[in-house]
Amino acid sequence: MSDVNSRISDIVKANDVVLFMKGTPLFPQCGFSSRAVAILDHCGVAYDSVDVLQDMEIRQGIKAYSDWPTIPQLYVKGEFLGGSDIMMEMFEAGELQTLMDEKQVAKAS
Repeated sequence: MSDVNSRISDIVKANDVVLFMKGTPLFPQCGFSSRAVAILDHCGVAYDSVDVLQDMEIRQGIKAYSDWPTIPQLYVKGEFLGGSDIMMEMFEAGELQTLMDEKQVAKAS
């Protein structure tokens, strides 16, 4: 496993919910990342984020790691869920909140 894959794997395993995004939750740097943050905030779950704009290895590596071409990318309990469009579909269907509850994801404090 390459160094960047190891780094990504460590991040995914260390956090129940992690969003690889452009920018930060307080200052998203694209509309899709902003939408992903809004969805997670609305679900009321605790999550960590990784600003891919600060690390070009992670920015490229995450696409290979997940075999998904776009950012943001959401991982819940080590499982890749998808980007903001999939998050929005799951959220609107009530599936995202159900998944967070089933996986016993911590609530945001």
